[in-house]
Amino acid sequence: MEDITAKNTLCPSARAESEDSFVFGVISGTETAPRLAYLKQPLPVTDELIAKASPVTPTEVFRMATPCASNRCINFDGKDCRLAKQILEKLPAVVEELPPCSIRRDCRWWMQGGKAACLRCPQVITDSYNPSEVTRDIAKDAADMDQQELGKPLYGF
Repeated sequence: MEDITAKNTLCPSARAESEDSFVFGVISGTETAPRLAYLKQPLPVTDELIAKASPVTPTEVFRMATPCASNRCINFDGKDCRLAKQILEKLPAVVEELPPCSIRRDCRWWMQGGKAACLRCPQVITDSYNPSEVTRDIAKDAADMDQQELGKPLYGF
């Protein structure tokens, strides 16, 4: 199988409709304490895979990555991902050891926050319809950041 993660800085909170997105984990745990179960090998996003998430959105079930959109994303400040910064500042670590992540070497959050980002990553759900107060704050902060950037799509989280 082709290495779909090769030679790209990756956004670890992509949407299914993002170009070149792929699944690197499945959401498990509970509604109040979700946890990411990491796949050994990423899977390409296909219509068949998306159908498995029905009736909920694919990003309630799967964590997806895609090449980082950089300056085309509202979360990017020209150097770093603002969403990663919010996660590092506001979410607690939920694991003590680095998770077995197949995208780490190319992950924007890993590059930006190192181990601290990875210890928080397992609790992130791109689409959550029962978010915690902290999660709502992070999403609101991401949406409120730089209102002059409204022409950029809001990727992830």
